[in-house]
Amino acid sequence: MTQPTTQTLNRDPEAWLRRFHPSPEAATQLVCFPHAGGAASFYLPVAAALAPRIDVMAVQYPGRQDRRQEPCVEDIETLADHIHAALLPRTDRPLALFGHSMGAVTAFEVARRLQRDPGVAPVRLFVSGRRAPSSHRDESVHLRDDNGIIAELRSLSGTNTQILDDEELLQMVLPAIRADYRAIETYPGTADAVSCPITVLVGDDDPHVTTAEARQWKAHTTGGFDYQEFTGGHFYLTQHQARLNSLMSDQLLRPAAPQL
Repeated sequence: MTQPTTQTLNRDPEAWLRRFHPSPEAATQLVCFPHAGGAASFYLPVAAALAPRIDVMAVQYPGRQDRRQEPCVEDIETLADHIHAALLPRTDRPLALFGHSMGAVTAFEVARRLQRDPGVAPVRLFVSGRRAPSSHRDESVHLRDDNGIIAELRSLSGTNTQILDDEELLQMVLPAIRADYRAIETYPGTADAVSCPITVLVGDDDPHVTTAEARQWKAHTTGGFDYQEFTGGHFYLTQHQARLNSLMSDQLLRPAAPQL
């Protein structure tokens, strides 16, 4: 099933980012990257909880919600290129990145691009619910028929059941979900590292990432490394939102250690 588009991809930086609770006086910005099939609105509770101390922006991928008429981007590196370009005008304050599942890899690729620009490397990368870029699995959800993709979504318990039970809504969102799965499942991986610290966040019952696969993120940073495990599955974060918000606040707002 495909969905015709009536627009070309919007390259305006404003099209790619949403600020639900703008906090221009905050010292630090946090950019949040959705999971496959997800949208910027997934992070509305995070923005509300962290404002005004942290200025939260959420990435809006094309092909969903208010960008539904735009073509989806079906590979991670192209997606990262567009988001990197959208963030460059906003590097006047320190940037941290948070990504869940597909968003973790996309955030990592954006971090790699940002650190090539003088003076704008991210201060921290939070990666959630995703194995390290150097840890490979053969996956092909994007090649399944619609019922196969729906079965995958139900198994992860991360999609609103009202959407899964509404045929009309499903017809609207499935093209974007399939495109996202194609993007992450065809991502070639890399052994490269970023210079900023990485915090790894994972559910202890996540079928898509083992503890060993998650800990391999340590090889992808030349900065600090922190591993945090939660109870729950792939979408553990919906059960532990308060703890997650507190952890991000602590790591982003704590005073820097004195140089000896």
